[in-house]
Amino acid sequence: MIIGFSIAAPVGPISLLCLRRSLVHGRVAGLISGMGAATADGIYGAVAAFGLTAVSGFLVAQQQWFAVVGGGLLIALGARIAASPPPNDGTEARRSSLVGDYASTFVLTMSNPVTILMFAAIFAGLGITSSSGDTRSAALLTAGVFLGSATWWVILSAVAHAARSRLTAQKLLWVNRVSGAVIAGFGIAALARLL
Repeated sequence: MIIGFSIAAPVGPISLLCLRRSLVHGRVAGLISGMGAATADGIYGAVAAFGLTAVSGFLVAQQQWFAVVGGGLLIALGARIAASPPPNDGTEARRSSLVGDYASTFVLTMSNPVTILMFAAIFAGLGITSSSGDTRSAALLTAGVFLGSATWWVILSAVAHAARSRLTAQKLLWVNRVSGAVIAGFGIAALARLL
């Protein structure tokens, strides 16, 4: 769980997206968005824990295409967020579905296959690789990664929801502009790394 929490916690585009959705659309939208990221972390954790070298090798070999797709999605999403108006009456303005919230963070998190390398390095460094073929231990490790990541998203959405009552429509507008610009910046950085 500590590994999953540690991988999810650093501030990045997914954290900003979930934070913004919690502030603008409410705790449930932020939490569901986080669960999409936690699912992707769990899948990548499983690939590393079960030692699926063929899968991880393929994903890492295709990381340039993932960077193009992920970077493009981040730029488009950031631009859309930066241009969106805040809720008019302080209520939870829903412009997308919870399924869309989940799917978007899942796809964005899966578009970073380097996460597999992080999990593999952490597992190997701690001596918890699955080279012995112990599927029960690998399954428990995968579940722990998912639960740790999910714990981070529960905390983040709850904190954002608690802060939401202090935000005016004008402040929410700035949340949209700043978070949209930063998310688009992450997309531009992903594409720039290819050059």
